[in-house]
Amino acid sequence: MRHSNASLFRTQENQTSRFTFILLGFSEYPDLQVPLFLVFLAIYTVTVLGNLGMIAIIKINPKLHTPMYFFLSHLSFVDFCYSTVVTPKLLENLVVADRTISFTGCIMQFFFACIFVVTETFMLAVMAYDRFVAVCNPLLYAVAMSQKLCSMLVAVVYTWSIVCSLTYTYFLLTLSFCGTNFINNFVCEHAAIVAVSCSDPYISQKIILVSATFNEISSLMIILTSYVFIFITVMKMHSTGGRQKAFSTCASHLTAITIFHGTILFLYCVPNSKSSWLTVKVASVFYTVIIPMLNPLIYSLRNKDVKETVRKLISCTLCHKI
Repeated sequence: MRHSNASLFRTQENQTSRFTFILLGFSEYPDLQVPLFLVFLAIYTVTVLGNLGMIAIIKINPKLHTPMYFFLSHLSFVDFCYSTVVTPKLLENLVVADRTISFTGCIMQFFFACIFVVTETFMLAVMAYDRFVAVCNPLLYAVAMSQKLCSMLVAVVYTWSIVCSLTYTYFLLTLSFCGTNFINNFVCEHAAIVAVSCSDPYISQKIILVSATFNEISSLMIILTSYVFIFITVMKMHSTGGRQKAFSTCASHLTAITIFHGTILFLYCVPNSKSSWLTVKVASVFYTVIIPMLNPLIYSLRNKDVKETVRKLISCTLCHKI
């Protein structure tokens, strides 16, 4: 067993030095390279400022030191990291002729992208559970969602995402690649990588299909169960103000969930054929580039505490300048 593992790693070491990938991205649209670069650069700038700004705002304002914002700060961190893993290489490939990425670079991008997408999937589920406790058991909320439990939930999410990513990457490394390979995407994602493999990718494809399906279904079950109980509790409330307040606390989270899981479920439904690659690319842009930008906007635009903190920071900055 040790001998076979050592042989595998030696083989991968040889592949690392010999093979390269070429990310085709949007190269079939040469006239759109500069406009796309400017659009994605603007999106990435907003993503970085929005997510790091959200983390800073939560840290600065003591009113935001609650479980909901604790999870939101981690969601912002994940969105920032996820976008940073993908977007800089996308921007580079839009302005340079050489679109190559090393074997190691491609595998590392895949590894980290998997970590952050799985983390986001379950972080949204944890946030749904947090909203369930807040709405259905408001008197016990502070006790039920203790700092210890919140930290443990976040740790479990990160650990599970690393385990999943290591598993996907290991089985991806069992595949063989021949020479220079053209990846028909702007990011090293699983389907595009196995499409250029010289060996049978059946096991790797089944592993990621079963695992991704489990992650999607289990996270959606947590979210749906939480919101069913929230809906029942809200419908039992007698005051209209109480209902509106309960729904408003969940509105931002529901919007983020709908966009994220809607995009993933759409990708599940897209057939794996050459004619569908453009659709896959556009959907991939949405969940790797657009969604990390949207999340801080969704949570800040609908949140009075966040808007109040931003207003105070701006007014303080202006006062200092004057």
